[in-house]
Amino acid sequence: MDRKFKFIQALCALFLAAVGTADASVVIDGTRVVFPSNEREVSIRLTNEGLSPGLVQMWMDKGDPKSAPTEMQVPFLLTPSLFCVDPAKGQTVRMIFNPSEKLPQDKESVFWWNLLEVPPRPQNIDPNDANYMQMAFRTRIKVFYRPQALNTQEQVLAAPAKITWKLLRDGDAFMLEAKNPTPYYPSLTGVSLALPKAEKPEALNEEGGMLAPGGDGRYVLKDMRKAPTAGSKVKFSYLNDYGGSVVVESDFTQ
Repeated sequence: MDRKFKFIQALCALFLAAVGTADASVVIDGTRVVFPSNEREVSIRLTNEGLSPGLVQMWMDKGDPKSAPTEMQVPFLLTPSLFCVDPAKGQTVRMIFNPSEKLPQDKESVFWWNLLEVPPRPQNIDPNDANYMQMAFRTRIKVFYRPQALNTQEQVLAAPAKITWKLLRDGDAFMLEAKNPTPYYPSLTGVSLALPKAEKPEALNEEGGMLAPGGDGRYVLKDMRKAPTAGSKVKFSYLNDYGGSVVVESDFTQ
């Protein structure tokens, strides 16, 4: 693998135009992947929006961001997993499921797809210059393996509203506890407690996080020092299958 990586890096360098700085340029079409269980493979499109070739290496993991490509132990194959993309060009990647691997059919499973982009060294940089630092850019997005019985628009759209909320107090701090009774992995991007007819939320948590099927999470509410008034609501946002933000309003218990 090391030899192959170095060989492709050398090919990229042959097509490099002189540039002064390097930025991440290879873009994934989408911010998440939903893999239906009745499909053998899905295709994802990548595009190089930069001005120079980009060397790309890809792998998947089960949730450990420190895992290396050589430690990939997931029921998926990415092909190609190592390639070079020229400027203004694209590359289609196939994500293939290994049917011999058994995943739960009563809930989603989640994995992470890693994309590492290594820009080639500019030609006008002295290779012996100790002040030059080569940067690599890593993108990491979620892959949801969704059983066929759960993959209907009606069920997917209805799931976030089923999350139940409870207001807890720990000393002077307030927090909202969320319980997810659904078989899905909702990715929350923000949680707030909204006063009736108020323009701004009374308290806010912008950290969010992903709730596992049957799991729970706690969200500390900033700057909240007293119990909410009657009629207050929980307002939270989550990302849908297309990466768009959706806001939901819900009741809570104390």
